[in-house]
Amino acid sequence: MKILMVCLGNICRSPLAHGILENLSTEKGLNWEIDSAGTGGWHIGSQPDHRSIAIAKKYGIDISGQSCRQFVVADFDNYDHIFVMDRHNLSEVTAMARTDQDHRKVSLLLKNDVVPDPYYDDTQFDQVYKMVDKRCREIVEDFNTPG
Repeated sequence: MKILMVCLGNICRSPLAHGILENLSTEKGLNWEIDSAGTGGWHIGSQPDHRSIAIAKKYGIDISGQSCRQFVVADFDNYDHIFVMDRHNLSEVTAMARTDQDHRKVSLLLKNDVVPDPYYDDTQFDQVYKMVDKRCREIVEDFNTPG
């Protein structure tokens, strides 16, 4: 299974989701490939935001080795599921979809809700971590349940 997490700049939310799901899938012995990307290209090649690195570390996950990148059309070919953090990301990614199959791969991470962007509010990082962690645990259960 190959899963891509997408947010705006690939420095706050999607690196957290990437790290959390990668950690959970490894703990379960799953052979999943997890990555993250941003719809914008401002931070290409940079580490995740220091606050995302810190909150992940608080929960025992190291995301400091991740490198920010921008979402590209080829990601539709390379991933089974593409989870986006908010409706703007959903719109940006689906606008690049070439086929119905591409469209079907894309969904909001929280199904019918959005992951708030904590970039401008330091106090939101812990809440965002917990929201994403809860959903990533559900994804592991949902996608790892036979039949």
